[in-house]
Amino acid sequence: MTAAAPPPGWYPDQADQRFVRWWDGQQWTQHVQPAQGGPAPGQAGHQPGHSDAEVFELNIDSAHDPSKIQQQVRKSTGGAPVAGGGGGTLFTEPVLVVNQKGKLIEMANEYQVFDQNGQQLGSVAQIGQSALKKAVRLFSSYDQFMTHKFELRDVRHVPLLQITRPAKVFKSKLLITYPNGAQLGEIVQENVFGKIRFSFLVNGQQVGGIQAENWRAWNFSVQDAGGNEVAKITKTWAGFARAAFTSADNYVVQIHRPLEDPLCSMVVASALTVDTALKQDSN
Repeated sequence: MTAAAPPPGWYPDQADQRFVRWWDGQQWTQHVQPAQGGPAPGQAGHQPGHSDAEVFELNIDSAHDPSKIQQQVRKSTGGAPVAGGGGGTLFTEPVLVVNQKGKLIEMANEYQVFDQNGQQLGSVAQIGQSALKKAVRLFSSYDQFMTHKFELRDVRHVPLLQITRPAKVFKSKLLITYPNGAQLGEIVQENVFGKIRFSFLVNGQQVGGIQAENWRAWNFSVQDAGGNEVAKITKTWAGFARAAFTSADNYVVQIHRPLEDPLCSMVVASALTVDTALKQDSN
């Protein structure tokens, strides 16, 4: 008779007893945190802790403040109210607030995603970072020419989509897949100079795209196949400490109307990766 697997929780990391690692009930995850002062072995915390990369990074973010997130929304909408909620999921809320975690030393991009009231809906984490990639990122800017993978997760840390940006020279491409590896579509950069444009391609057919509103690409219009704006992405002020000492950016995404797949998933994926796809390549 096979013994039942232990329940999800924190357990001593066999590789380093100074840390505890999150067991999701089926397998060990990449999330670790210091054992001292952390949850007792087997205790389920509010959420998994830091990834392996974060152990070696210096974070300046504290617990999120819902009032600051609400202020972000008011500034991006000019104070105009946004109608109602959308069921509390990443694919149904009319407003997504995407805040990059601020780190003095950053070797993996991570983002938290909230609704307009400051309730966390999910997160985006960079995955598959090798020791070499971390070293390249720490000591140079050449990591922008390497392949990068991100995972979009709900608030329970269940993977929803995977976003891969293959190695590039001038133009970026994002491959959007489901957790099982099935391809959803591609987000393909169309130009290098001027107002940056990206197309959403599903089975080779264009279903929409992203249009930067100016050559500096601070804000973006997200459009359907007919050129109609279905969402707007606005960069917001990250605060003095984050702006002065980190490369972290914050965005507010307004989705004007309920969207159906595949356009819905493409819009959410593009909104949640716009910082890496369009911004950090310019650094």
